[in-house]
Amino acid sequence: MRSPVRSLPPDVERWVRRARWLGWLEALAVGAVVWLLMALWLPDLPPLALAILAAIIVGLAALVPPLRRGWRPIRAWASLSVSRGLKPGDHAWLLLPEYIEPVIVTARRRLRLVVARSGQGPSEGLEVRRTRVFVVPAESRPR
Repeated sequence: MRSPVRSLPPDVERWVRRARWLGWLEALAVGAVVWLLMALWLPDLPPLALAILAAIIVGLAALVPPLRRGWRPIRAWASLSVSRGLKPGDHAWLLLPEYIEPVIVTARRRLRLVVARSGQGPSEGLEVRRTRVFVVPAESRPR
């Protein structure tokens, strides 16, 4: 008897790990920007004090969900690049924070994709922004 749990394709697992690392990279980028701005505004403070203050500000800003969700330049670029070649009719994997599921791309409108999930009717679709979620092609492409 087969196991009821299917493992994810290697490309999907790789992008799940990358998404986590990209989040940390964005936090470092925000910290560097805040540190530089504070160095310009408060030139009398020593660099270590500025770094500590910048880390506190970034940590507090990360507790505010709209700020945390609104700042995703690195993940947005990565998600746009991975979903660049998707066209209507392609099979893909939708990587959301809560779950990962296979989908079929039904429409593409600039930065948005409409995907059909299993269990939906023929007229239903989920419209997602390609800058907010990862939509990974189901078939692996040559590199």
